[in-house]
Amino acid sequence: MARFHSLQVTDIRRETRDAVVVTLTPQDEDRSAFDFTQGQYLTFRRKFDGEELRRSYSICAGRDEGVLRVGIKRVDGGCFSTWANEDLSVGDTMEAMPPMGAFFTAIEPDVSKTYLGFAGGSGITPVLSIIKTTLSREPRSRFTLVYANRQISSIMFREELDDLKDTYLGRLSVLHILESEAQDIDLFTGRIDVDKCAGLFKHWIDLKAIDTVFICGPEPMMLSIAAALRDHGMREEQIKFELFASSQPGRAGRRAQSTAGVDKDTACQATVTLDGATRVFKMPKQGQTLLEAALENHMDAPYACKAGVCSTCRAKVLEGETEMEVNHALEDYEVRQGYVLTCQCYPLSDRLVVSYDQ
Repeated sequence: MARFHSLQVTDIRRETRDAVVVTLTPQDEDRSAFDFTQGQYLTFRRKFDGEELRRSYSICAGRDEGVLRVGIKRVDGGCFSTWANEDLSVGDTMEAMPPMGAFFTAIEPDVSKTYLGFAGGSGITPVLSIIKTTLSREPRSRFTLVYANRQISSIMFREELDDLKDTYLGRLSVLHILESEAQDIDLFTGRIDVDKCAGLFKHWIDLKAIDTVFICGPEPMMLSIAAALRDHGMREEQIKFELFASSQPGRAGRRAQSTAGVDKDTACQATVTLDGATRVFKMPKQGQTLLEAALENHMDAPYACKAGVCSTCRAKVLEGETEMEVNHALEDYEVRQGYVLTCQCYPLSDRLVVSYDQ
């Protein structure tokens, strides 16, 4: 089970007015644990006024750059992102879990593929990692990026994308869509929606030639793009999502209420295994997630977003029945195999056996 490690901040670069790129160095004994795959993220934790906050930020470096780097965009009212943008300094340490996430496809150096990426705002961070790694390690592949922002000044990694186009001449194309600034081509102004996608597919992007599509950004944008892709013949397995939970509250939420005295008729006996240790406790069938119950019973269960987005709290149900309120992270085959997001998981049966170790 992943645990937190100390990373030293070795560089901070101001990317835009409200975003920084932070370079991190693990301790020597932890270097192998932070050997990431393109498109993965790091989960950080820090206490604010005595309350622990956890936030996940995507790695924006390519695998061949030899560095660990994340992009952090300030969110209005967001404690963690504001602290990172205003108070974090070179020489500081940050606590992070090793890289996680499945927003990638396997690199195949000898094949020729055509990729399409859609990114909105800070959703560029994992897509940038994918672009760099793919173009470096698949020398016959091509990549088209459609990048949506409010205006030119808010475009993260604009110069870096220009440099990549020069480095990989003819293999990387970037289409900028600006919401509030007019451009020479009307299609490139406004928000990305179903109609905008239809125009792009008609005039700029040959979907029949695309092998895989990567989408990362706000949920409404992602849903519109995915719907347009399906309408134009893309198969579900060709579409990869990475949703970032920008609606997370700035402060830690209220602690779950104690389950002492829970009515036995509405309670579930939960048996939870974590790091080889098993604990048995009672929890209500309503009003408390499995993650909340595990934390209340002094288990150091992993979590990050608590919004069904990041999959950090993934576990496998070995016995019993549950339901998830939200699932933005698990694939259908994982759900069929019994995996759940414990931050969104509620028991339906009187007995539940769950393992974080599988």
